[in-house]
Amino acid sequence: MSTATRVLGIEGTAWAASAAVYDSGRDGVDSVFIETDAYEPDSGGIHPREAAEHMHDAIPRVVERALEHARETRDGDDERSSPVDAVAFSRGPGLGPCLRVVATAARALSQTLDVPLVGVNHMVAHLEIGRHASGFDSPVCLNASGANAHLLAYRNGRYRVLGETMDTGVGNAIDKFTRHVGWSHPGGPKVEATAEDGEYVDLPYVVKGMDFSFSGIMSAAKQAYDDGVPVEDVCYSLQENVFAMLTEVSERALSLTGSDELVLGGGVGQNARLREMLAAMCDQRAASFHAPEPRFLRDNAGMIAVLGAKMYDAGDTLALEDSRVDPNYRPDQVPVRWRSDEGNVAIGSDDGRIRGAEAVVDLEPAAGRVTKRRREKRYRHPALDERLRRERTTLEARLTSLARREGVPTPVLSDVDPLEARLEFEYVGESDLREGLTAERVRDVGRHLARIHRAGFVHGDPTTRNVRVGRGRASSNERPADVRTEGGERTYLIDFGLGYHTDHVEDYAMDLHVFDQSLVGTATDPEPLREAVREGYREVGDESVLERLRDVEGRGRYVEDGT
Repeated sequence: MSTATRVLGIEGTAWAASAAVYDSGRDGVDSVFIETDAYEPDSGGIHPREAAEHMHDAIPRVVERALEHARETRDGDDERSSPVDAVAFSRGPGLGPCLRVVATAARALSQTLDVPLVGVNHMVAHLEIGRHASGFDSPVCLNASGANAHLLAYRNGRYRVLGETMDTGVGNAIDKFTRHVGWSHPGGPKVEATAEDGEYVDLPYVVKGMDFSFSGIMSAAKQAYDDGVPVEDVCYSLQENVFAMLTEVSERALSLTGSDELVLGGGVGQNARLREMLAAMCDQRAASFHAPEPRFLRDNAGMIAVLGAKMYDAGDTLALEDSRVDPNYRPDQVPVRWRSDEGNVAIGSDDGRIRGAEAVVDLEPAAGRVTKRRREKRYRHPALDERLRRERTTLEARLTSLARREGVPTPVLSDVDPLEARLEFEYVGESDLREGLTAERVRDVGRHLARIHRAGFVHGDPTTRNVRVGRGRASSNERPADVRTEGGERTYLIDFGLGYHTDHVEDYAMDLHVFDQSLVGTATDPEPLREAVREGYREVGDESVLERLRDVEGRGRYVEDGT
């Protein structure tokens, strides 16, 4: 009989001083013991100094209780001198003062118990606890927590960020509204309770491919409250819009990767309405959804211990001199050594029908026709859903034609019905770009995006699924430079439903950022392709857009102010 792995985990990224013991179980039945002492500020958001003081006082207590449990539950024939095999700790992202308290404790315990040290990325732990509990193979993960919000999927040895917030985390965004109203921290549960008596009012809804932004909707919510809109209506509409945004981008990530599994992570995942929306979306597209039990959704040491055990078993441990914390530790910086599978990615369609994130697309190559219908989304409020389907259908028709006038290969539009959210296009290309990624094809996409940006609009969702490749006739507007490959092959931009008119360099840079993230999420070796799209853009477009793209990529998503 093999010996079970037992790991002590310590969590302390922000508010939760927590320790846990994970036991993998000799007979395949694992267990997790968790002890948590939460920091609860009197008012406002999390104050880093106060949170660190709480960690300093609480970590010794929760660790001692966890070790007591480890000693009490050790098997009688377990001859190990230490009650655990390793000490795992949250290395980041999080509040620097809190992380340093936890790391110091972990180092001391590692030396005292004479066991290895494991440094865990807090956000990857949110994903892995969901994968561990669900038994899923290779799911997409939506992490929705206070300071963070992003979509992750495993590809080529790392968890890739497919989409993320472009300003603040979802929990922090909601807290900003509740502080404006005068409610104490945390604001999420209060919004959820108040929303039960609310009615829907219009608020901004901002998604850019698989990225999203909360600043506009939070400003509008504050203004609506100041203008006398009942707070229960504002809370209800906040949830309906914010959570619909997160659900939409989650579906887009499923569509891009071909996965049919979604897991939820992060403290905001305790909200019943968010879980309800994600479950409805997955049910509608025949995907599987898993939300861990609440104790694993909020910040906790259990997830640190579980991932720590996986890393320990893979030999992924830290020397003391390499155990510095990182408040900005991104999940895509973590080498994933504890798994080697790529998962099952289903590309293409066998029956001439494609399930996109928004629409069902019927392909009729013999007739040269594609029919696209934006489906009603059961997870969205009916008023919001009707507005988005109508607006996006109209925009897709208009911008597809405008792009074609600028010399960008696009399908010819033959019919549009905004009320039915239906479009009929010419069938173009032979496959999606993601099925045959090459530097020259990607370089072409860079040129195409530069042309539409010069014309004053963005695509909105340029991913490797929204580019078609294949031979075709040149339109009267195409320039000779548009045909770059042998045999007259072209790259066609399709699906402009998230596009819009703009003259802001930030919007153009975000368009490129969305395409860049889709390359990272679908290419085995994305770096040459990422450079190729920049080369193509540079040939036609404005260098200032590429400079802004570097700014977008360099922005830290994790901040230490806790607000």
